[in-house]
Amino acid sequence: MTPRLLEGDTALVTGAAQGIGQAIAAAIAEEGARVIASDREDCDLSAAGEASRLAQRAIRELGRVSIFVHAACPRRNEADTALEVGESTWREMLEVNLNAGFLLAQALGRHMREQSIKGRMLFLTSLHSDSPRNLPHYGASKGGQTMLMKEFARALAPHGIRVNAILPGAVPGGGFKLSATTANLESRIPLGRFGKPEDVAAMAVAVLSERFGRYVTGAEIVVDGGLALYNWIDARA
Repeated sequence: MTPRLLEGDTALVTGAAQGIGQAIAAAIAEEGARVIASDREDCDLSAAGEASRLAQRAIRELGRVSIFVHAACPRRNEADTALEVGESTWREMLEVNLNAGFLLAQALGRHMREQSIKGRMLFLTSLHSDSPRNLPHYGASKGGQTMLMKEFARALAPHGIRVNAILPGAVPGGGFKLSATTANLESRIPLGRFGKPEDVAAMAVAVLSERFGRYVTGAEIVVDGGLALYNWIDARA
């Protein structure tokens, strides 16, 4: 019998109450990992000190953390364009996506290095990390996550720790909502359908596993059905 891909691993997944984060947490567990599935209900990553407390909780409860997935992201309002987004909304998005991502990755990276764990980290970024979508707080935070991923990939590679990012396309549920603005988007996806959280989770398991991802670090992996081959949705259309 072929062993499960993540047998013996221990994982922290943020943003795991719904959507892509929930699917990744379930897929990791199905492949043999013990998982702490965290979400805002048990940890508000926009609050001072919560990211550090979550990292320590994961280490305490699991004993060791070999996998970290940062999928947490505040809900988005399509009306929050560059001239409309408020300061509190801007700050919350950057706190959760970028600042908490940095603090968690730093704490868990130090833990992995000190414990000689061949760890893996995964950031859920976006096609909008380098392409505007009229959501400046979202795009800026995801662009920052991309560079954060690359910095950690360089810093941790000598310790055998791999760090990557997945860029999902249009996956309804969680932060992406179907609306009048997005109604015609499905017809522009080359593979002919919206994505499912399970599509992203399958790629996450692959890149987190040593069987399929052992030589992959610092990579931006697009899972979008081909949507990035065309211009992305314009909220004004």
